[in-house]
Amino acid sequence: MTRLRAENITVGYQRRTVSTGLDLEIPDGRFTVIVGPNACGKSTLLRALARLLTPAAGQVVLDGKAIHAYPAKEVARRLGLLPQSSVAPEGISVAELVARGRFPHQRLLQQWSREDEAAVVAAMAATGVADLSGEPVDTLSGGQRQRVWVAMVLAQQTPIVLLDEPTTFLDIAHQVELLELCLRLNREQNTTMVAVLHDLNHACRYADHLVLMKNGRVVAEGEPGRVVTAERIEAVFGLRCLIIPDPETRTPLVIPRAGDLHRTPASAERTHENVQQPVR
Repeated sequence: MTRLRAENITVGYQRRTVSTGLDLEIPDGRFTVIVGPNACGKSTLLRALARLLTPAAGQVVLDGKAIHAYPAKEVARRLGLLPQSSVAPEGISVAELVARGRFPHQRLLQQWSREDEAAVVAAMAATGVADLSGEPVDTLSGGQRQRVWVAMVLAQQTPIVLLDEPTTFLDIAHQVELLELCLRLNREQNTTMVAVLHDLNHACRYADHLVLMKNGRVVAEGEPGRVVTAERIEAVFGLRCLIIPDPETRTPLVIPRAGDLHRTPASAERTHENVQQPVR
């Protein structure tokens, strides 16, 4: 049984339901990436897994117990989250913000320890923001701020890390650097990583386990090589493409057909039957 899973959840916002009866198990110790078109429910699912949204039906289970049965601080010791957009308190420095990742580990009689200090220093070094430690966060570029938020999550040192579009605001070099960092944490520390990404080729290159969503449901999941086919990408994204092996990693590489962006609902409907059953 996996540490984190969604069991038959119905989830959404106020009167708008995004997903109904959704089941998903997050494989322990692997790098899971969730992909799909805009507004398909990727971030909503991640927010439910992180306990930011309460399902109207079903439940999210963490370590064998409903996640809402835990105190918030206990959840934060087991699961770290980088949300899609975060706002730092005005005037807070980089080091101070990263140090907030240690809050779940603080106790009444033990506030700050050498372990806390070491975790903060290591997190800033890993994300390349150590030289910015004294700078106010609100003076940084978007890409620098994103790396500081990632450092805060890393300083939390949880066995499970959820990242909602972590490459937002980052240039291509820092996107790759961040995903390589996530992969290294997964491989070296056995951290269970879950990320929502928009870039299909990044998803295929870094994911052990790929989850493909459309209209609030999982239409396919498994190894990228089994999930990503030209027919399925056309059905889910409305994009006609070729799938070739990445020359570096041999993972699927999605090549859009030049000048042939295909978004005809009827055509997508014809191929819809090909993605009904999840690939496991």
